[in-house]
Amino acid sequence: MSYYPLTTIPDYMQMDALLTDEHKLIRQSVRDWVESFIMPKIDDAAQNHTDIPNLMKELGAIGALGPYIPEEYGGSGLDQISYGIIMQELERGDSAVRSAASVQSSLVMFPIHEFGSEEQKKKYLPQLATGEMIGAFGLTEPNHGSDPGSMETYFKDNGDHYLLNGAKMWITNAPLCDIAVVWAKNEAGKIQGLIVERGFEGFTTPETHNKWSLRASKTGELVFNNVKVPKENLLPGVTGLKGPLSCLNSARYGISWGVIGAAIDCYCTALQYSKERKQFGKPIASFQLQQKKLAEFVTEITKAQLLCLQLGQLKNKHEATPAQISMAKRNNVKMAIDIARESRQILGGMGIMGEFPMMRHAANLESVITYEGTHDVHLLITGLDVTGINAFG
Repeated sequence: MSYYPLTTIPDYMQMDALLTDEHKLIRQSVRDWVESFIMPKIDDAAQNHTDIPNLMKELGAIGALGPYIPEEYGGSGLDQISYGIIMQELERGDSAVRSAASVQSSLVMFPIHEFGSEEQKKKYLPQLATGEMIGAFGLTEPNHGSDPGSMETYFKDNGDHYLLNGAKMWITNAPLCDIAVVWAKNEAGKIQGLIVERGFEGFTTPETHNKWSLRASKTGELVFNNVKVPKENLLPGVTGLKGPLSCLNSARYGISWGVIGAAIDCYCTALQYSKERKQFGKPIASFQLQQKKLAEFVTEITKAQLLCLQLGQLKNKHEATPAQISMAKRNNVKMAIDIARESRQILGGMGIMGEFPMMRHAANLESVITYEGTHDVHLLITGLDVTGINAFG
């Protein structure tokens, strides 16, 4: 259970004045849901390596799945700042919760809406928005992570259907998914997206076990052994890496907001604890080294908040560049994992206990700093953007 009162959520630079009443209402409703539905369950789920029952339908019920998808397809038609705020509040609960919503929204619903046919949009998006249908995103492979262009999964034209072969791994929601948006190479070596449904023969989703991170989330593989995919399941609107990379840009943007929630949870817990914990006859918050940590935490959180708000405004105007999104993802995840680690020290031995969130957030963020573009790769993306020189190979 969260250790601190909700009134201590930091807004050091009065960012709330830059939000609309709708933004603040959305934030409060998601925050209340996280406090009532996620917080009582999350420690047991993480400790026992189990997912939260009925999570996707609950996320659908509060409008957290595809919130920027137009209402005609089951979404809420919200702006990008609203999406970010939702991700922030979900990750304050746990990265696994935000990951589930992020994959469904940015990696499954987004490509179907952007690149799918009208029939595909009507068939899949409303059910994905309610959580009745769970989606997964297949890009990363056993031999290819940061270099998706070298993927080995492929499909060929077999007359009235496509034949898909290959495998994807580290896939959130794989063991639970009803559909997967899978990126594979056609016979000309061009990358295209296919919607693979659970019941297709030869499609299996073995679960990944023994994780120390994202333990409240189901992770697995997508394995394709001569899977017959109907031709109407090909995403017609995009060819090449632009397709999956545009999905990742949307997801990375959501991550840059989401991890602020994890950092806030750690900061507020450490702040409250430091005021109540006494050593040498006074609260540990009175000691200079603890104040240094807390001052740095709130400074870094504030900088991340302002970075995301400006990025959200750019996204609303369709002006945000992939490099700008990379900068925010890399900076904010590093900020959050540093705060998780340092705030654990403020709690001393109690910081390793499940009653407090630091170790859980720190372990989760080890995945977040790696997936959807590693910390180092995002540095190289920024380096390429500012120098014009490609350092990837």
